[in-house]
Amino acid sequence: MEFSNFVVVCYENENTKMPLEPMTQIQKKILVTAAILGAITVIIGAFGAHGLKKLVDDTAVSSFETGVRYQMYHVFALLFLGMVTGISEATQKWVFRLFLLGVLLFSGSIYLLALQDVVSFTVSFLGPITPIGGSLLIIGWFRLAWGLYSLK
Repeated sequence: MEFSNFVVVCYENENTKMPLEPMTQIQKKILVTAAILGAITVIIGAFGAHGLKKLVDDTAVSSFETGVRYQMYHVFALLFLGMVTGISEATQKWVFRLFLLGVLLFSGSIYLLALQDVVSFTVSFLGPITPIGGSLLIIGWFRLAWGLYSLK
């Protein structure tokens, strides 16, 4: 397996003298989304670390922290996806969609389930949503692996 087309995108500034790849629209979309999702993750994580312990038991806090951890892992994965050239646009789009939907369903359902004693509506129906989100994250990783393996 050869990764000769596998390059991290650098963006030119006055101190840079190397030829640079232009950012594609999908890369820009992925990077902007990753940045926003990263900020949201820090906000949610801070709530989990400082406010949640007063509202729910330790098991719910631990579950909530799992959601935050997996969300941040996928922020880093999206940053990687948006900064690397040589990966096909089709692979970038599929992995982006799978990771984003996976995080929403996996981490989002965990957050709501951890807060079920606090919210004024029932969220128990979300139990089966968590593994669907996790499956989408796994499929996203396999799609990324296939895209990297398929590099010419």
